[in-house]
Amino acid sequence: MKRIIITTLIAPLAIGLAACDVDQTKEAELPEVEVKGGQMPEYDVEPAEVEVGTEKKTIEVPTVDIKQPDAEGTPATGDE
Repeated sequence: MKRIIITTLIAPLAIGLAACDVDQTKEAELPEVEVKGGQMPEYDVEPAEVEVGTEKKTIEVPTVDIKQPDAEGTPATGDE
């Protein structure tokens, strides 16, 4: 229900904005700002200890035997 109400309100607004012609008549100017003092925060960080190394391991890998049935018929040679 809320979606229907929002959609019915936004659609005419979007059409109204699309019908407007907007031309910039004056450039923007940022205000002058002066910053004094302040302090950066301090952090006490203790990084994690990481040990990197290698070691030899023996891993058993299963063997795979593939037995295909004999092909019936004559093989394709491309001379047909």
